[in-house]
Amino acid sequence: MGRIWRDQRKYETWLRVEVAAAEAMAATGLIPEPAARDIAACAGVRAERIDEIEQTTQHDVIAFTTAVAEQVGPSARWLHFGLTSSDVLDTALALQMGEACGVILADLDGAIEAVAERAREHRDTPMIGRTHGVHAEPMTFGLKLALWHAELRRARTRLERAREVVNVGKISGAVGTYAHLDPEIERRVCDALGLTPAPVASQVVQRDRHAELLGALAIAGASIEKFALEVRGLQKTEIGEVEEGFAKGQKGSSAMPHKRNPIGCEQLTGLARVLRANAMAAIENVALWHERDISHSSVERIIIPDSFIVLDHMLRRFARIVRGLVVHPERMRENLERSRGVVFSGTVLLELAQRGVSREQAYAWVQRAAMRSHDERLDFKTLLAQDPEVTAVLSRDDLDRAFDLERQLRHAGPIGRTIVAALGSMGYGSVRDVRQGKYFELDVDAETPAAARPLVSEIADRLLANPVIESYRVEVDDHGTEPS
Repeated sequence: MGRIWRDQRKYETWLRVEVAAAEAMAATGLIPEPAARDIAACAGVRAERIDEIEQTTQHDVIAFTTAVAEQVGPSARWLHFGLTSSDVLDTALALQMGEACGVILADLDGAIEAVAERAREHRDTPMIGRTHGVHAEPMTFGLKLALWHAELRRARTRLERAREVVNVGKISGAVGTYAHLDPEIERRVCDALGLTPAPVASQVVQRDRHAELLGALAIAGASIEKFALEVRGLQKTEIGEVEEGFAKGQKGSSAMPHKRNPIGCEQLTGLARVLRANAMAAIENVALWHERDISHSSVERIIIPDSFIVLDHMLRRFARIVRGLVVHPERMRENLERSRGVVFSGTVLLELAQRGVSREQAYAWVQRAAMRSHDERLDFKTLLAQDPEVTAVLSRDDLDRAFDLERQLRHAGPIGRTIVAALGSMGYGSVRDVRQGKYFELDVDAETPAAARPLVSEIADRLLANPVIESYRVEVDDHGTEPS
């Protein structure tokens, strides 16, 4: 990523634009073809020489064209013919941003895969879900990671869209009127460079485009910060459910040898603030005087390269953290049970309501037991089993079912829900649940296993029609009312 934004690469990209412009002009007869060949044959430019000339000119583009002219010779009179500086600068910047977006998209793919792998690993690892920092209801660690996965995919989609928005060039002159060059030149230049001509421009490509891109980078950074903050929270000593990997020989504190700190996630949290600040600066750059001033230029020289470099580092660091994340399922289970069962209060409330108790009355009964469990540190289920008003409605089996963790998490697999929805849209409404692992398990409404087999076989034929899958086997078991 750093190479994309070095001065040497920047000047090389400017030269690509100048060469494309010269070739387009030669193709339309505006400049001599030998001149275009001479410009294209330029061996390159040295950043050091351009910087040296700029000390005198105090203008980077003039310093650049002077350095190129030194190599081109007499044909240099056709260099930069009819162009204004921003024709070169903005078109070249689009090329650099497009290349940088490609790096970030690859980084996102790496992070997405790292999260997906850990989500599959912990699909059925139960833990407590927390709202307001307080125990809420059981969930799985895999579901938490699946949420990260979905958010990263949205970040990827957002960046792809933003890359298209900035993938524009302009060769329309000092105020966008094509006063000196036909729009055909712009079309040819953009075609040669893989860009889209800006539909309308002033002296510059409009900066709402760049603001959208930096906004997309900042949002991706905010998501990484969100995930990092979650790891930091779960690594607190009193929670201890996950932690960053801690390498042999690593040190956590100069004063406290016992420390194992989430320094990687803390770094990610801090860097996300830089991305947000840069996005705000990009928004400030949208408003320029009339057809252009240069108040945006000095800002962009910092915020655009820095934002790409920062997010590139963040995504790579995050992927490494995820792959090395140490997960403590036993601690998750311990914390889940720490609140003595009150996390099943919502299920008990619904069980009572389903049996005719008003919601207000059911809520009062359940809350009464939950508050006593909290204040007196007593088991919530035992308190409910001792409450005559509750037991007049719910049997022991009913209570057991309400506190059944597996039943609580039966729909926690987001992949399974997605497959169920897809099968429903394909006309298979009798599929009620899907569990994915080494095998696909489907819960199907059917009277007998024999009746379920043709349906499952048909679904398998449609879902597994993939040349990578050489064969598969369908097994049907009778689980009482739930053949699968």
